[in-house]
Amino acid sequence: MTAEVALQQLQIGAVEIIPQEDLLKKLQSGKRLVVKLGLDPTRPDIHLGHAVVLRKMRQFQEQGHKVVIIIGDFTAMIGDPSGRSKTRPPLTLEETRANSKSYVEQVGKILITRDPQRFELRYNSEWLENLGFKEIIKLASQLTVAQMLEREDFKKRYSEGSPISLHEFLYPFAQGYDSVPIACDVEMGGTDQKFNLLVGREVQQAYGLEKQAAFIMPLLVGGDGQKMSKSLDNYIGITEEPSEIFRKLMKIEDQYLQTYFELCTDLTPEEINEVRAKGGPVGAHRVLAWIITLAYAHPLIPNSLDLKLYERAGLDWNNGNYHHPRGPLAGENGFFVLAYEQTAAAEIRYRAVAKGGIPDEMPEVTLAPSELQNGKIPIARLFTLVGLTTSNAEARRMVEQKGLRIDGEVLTDPKMEVALDKPLVLQRGKDKFVRAVSR
Repeated sequence: MTAEVALQQLQIGAVEIIPQEDLLKKLQSGKRLVVKLGLDPTRPDIHLGHAVVLRKMRQFQEQGHKVVIIIGDFTAMIGDPSGRSKTRPPLTLEETRANSKSYVEQVGKILITRDPQRFELRYNSEWLENLGFKEIIKLASQLTVAQMLEREDFKKRYSEGSPISLHEFLYPFAQGYDSVPIACDVEMGGTDQKFNLLVGREVQQAYGLEKQAAFIMPLLVGGDGQKMSKSLDNYIGITEEPSEIFRKLMKIEDQYLQTYFELCTDLTPEEINEVRAKGGPVGAHRVLAWIITLAYAHPLIPNSLDLKLYERAGLDWNNGNYHHPRGPLAGENGFFVLAYEQTAAAEIRYRAVAKGGIPDEMPEVTLAPSELQNGKIPIARLFTLVGLTTSNAEARRMVEQKGLRIDGEVLTDPKMEVALDKPLVLQRGKDKFVRAVSR
């Protein structure tokens, strides 16, 4: 494959490559490029928004390059101010490291992590925790205050009189310095990271390194239309239960369906148009939900998330009506068969709940006898203990709003107590269920 063809493949889906000619020269050099992505473990989940960038990095790997994931256990203590209207609450190093424990397993669903020639994991506390004040001054001298205030989020906060802490100005330099120890060739990020990625180029130059190319990918929105974000709690985690992934994808608003097809699958524009035209909104949602749920039920997602993957499950994308899938063909590997079974069960569960039914499968929580008084427990306490509400006060509000049920019956008395002499199905809204049992 020539460098020109490699670049052409990598450009698909990208918003911008800065500068594109630099990336082409790097590809023409024939060396194995170092491609970097930083992940701040502010929450322990990697979501489909991250997957947009990670799947592009997988493409770099398949071209023979090395991907380096930088876990920002140190920078997460500062908090990335990108797209923020106020200062992030600081985290401790212990909190960020605890959140990062599952990251390797999660990125392993998308990236090839077992080949040291194509994957490396680093923590930026390795170099930032002991960085001296002399180096911090050197980093901070790369930009002026006026340049920092030209950044859109800082400009907006400054004009509105919202506080900007000085430590937030240090974040782009800290992220940029991450590119120095690993001699990064390409840094990946979403459109909200453009400023940080460009600062990284300046920091590398200050340390006598060749500037990295900034590879910018589009942002995926959550169900509320805002950027998919762990902080906003509007995300679809790539390691969530298949039933949750399927449910969330089926509930995406129609106006965002095109974007999800473009960013989360490998369907061509012509195929997306055809699927939407033949299946309508419901059929198109089903194709999307099946492809993504089936792919992420695998330990390592398939190379292509396309219509062939859908057809392997025995589904007909030309027909938007519900037909139970025929199942994988004989000879399919065990991973595919298991992923198929989980996705089929996820759809059955979704349809049962959508019709107002109670699914057979749901999480089960066992309560200790000490939680009961005379064999009973207040319903507000019950819903909070099983995790369907965050507090007793929220549970009482939900009852007043007729948003909670037990065994399908709407609750109306927030002071009600119930016995746990048999398993109870607790329900919040239309699709959140927990089975409560007592020892």
